[in-house]
Amino acid sequence: MSTEASADRTAIVIAAHGSRAEPANAAHREVVDALAAALGRPASPAFLELAEPSIPDAIDAAARDARTVLVVPYFLHPGRHLTDDLPAIVDDATARHPDCDIRLLASFGADPALLDVLVGQVSSALAQP
Repeated sequence: MSTEASADRTAIVIAAHGSRAEPANAAHREVVDALAAALGRPASPAFLELAEPSIPDAIDAAARDARTVLVVPYFLHPGRHLTDDLPAIVDDATARHPDCDIRLLASFGADPALLDVLVGQVSSALAQP
């Protein structure tokens, strides 16, 4: 664990759905690696199904050394996984690790900055002949 991460002992788990298509799982791992580099601290990929590590396993690994675990759902909008599955996984992990603050963050689709990304993408396409 890096000096900064060990100083505040916060771990980051980026939770995605998982896919039978390994390139999709690899792309998630690459995004998580890029996030870790941008933050200058470790981040761990995790998957709801169809790929490893599972979200519970990633949380358990993070909770071994962390005081706080941030579980970031890599999902766009609320659906069953965001409203039911992930909260249940975090609740179960909290029961397994009562001395660790395990927090489920909002989906990034709720972030207004996503609109800026979409506007940029569509504006670029519209500007092409």
